[in-house]
Amino acid sequence: MRYFIRISYDGTAYHGWQIQENSVTVQSLLEEALRFRAGLTGSVTGCGRTDAGVHAREFYAHFDLDKVPGELDPDELRSRLNSYLPDDIAVQRIFPVLPGTHSRFHAVYRTYKYYISRVKDPFARAYSWYYHAPLDTSAMQQAADVLHEYSDFTSFSKLHSNAKTNNCTISYAGWEEKDGRMTFTITADRFLRNMVRAIVGTLVQAGKGKLTTEGFRRVIESKNRSNAGVSAPAHGLFLHEIGYKWDEILVEGKG
Repeated sequence: MRYFIRISYDGTAYHGWQIQENSVTVQSLLEEALRFRAGLTGSVTGCGRTDAGVHAREFYAHFDLDKVPGELDPDELRSRLNSYLPDDIAVQRIFPVLPGTHSRFHAVYRTYKYYISRVKDPFARAYSWYYHAPLDTSAMQQAADVLHEYSDFTSFSKLHSNAKTNNCTISYAGWEEKDGRMTFTITADRFLRNMVRAIVGTLVQAGKGKLTTEGFRRVIESKNRSNAGVSAPAHGLFLHEIGYKWDEILVEGKG
């Protein structure tokens, strides 16, 4: 039986989601917990990957168990996993899905949020980029509006990645500023490695007056990562939401 698991995690201590040799990752700890608490024999497949230091408010993964819903109490398993996992990883839900459902390929959109602190706050330093220099939010938004007009984001992709295509469809990109904190929200069908952090770093250049909206267009059209800005620090980035067509993947009566 295939199950979905929804988790959230503080990525500070981890080398991202995906299992890597000689590194502690969220996936490696979740698989260990499921082997110990549920008898998992296979692997856990995530809805995507987050880089080292990036956080997730909502992250879905799928795994297979030789137990049908009547033989498995999802709430009990959630409690057992949470008692095993470290405090910076939390299991929110476990539920069955239809055979063949894939946490990555069946996701229809992803939303990320990036936080910039405009005032020094010791309680926000682990979860936002403290940037005290002046920034023109309006100029940053004008540049962000350009993102909807393009699909090839090679300029914001990690170099030498193994992605088959650098095309993405961005449906929303916007800045908000409130109570000394700027929030950049971006939604797309998919994202490239390091894409959001590279976009934020480049938009900050627009906010500093060093890059015009037309200059931002030229960065995108160049399809050259060296023309974009330096990536924003990882600790300000959160995977915020994953969207699915739930009526197409849930086991009836078990969502």
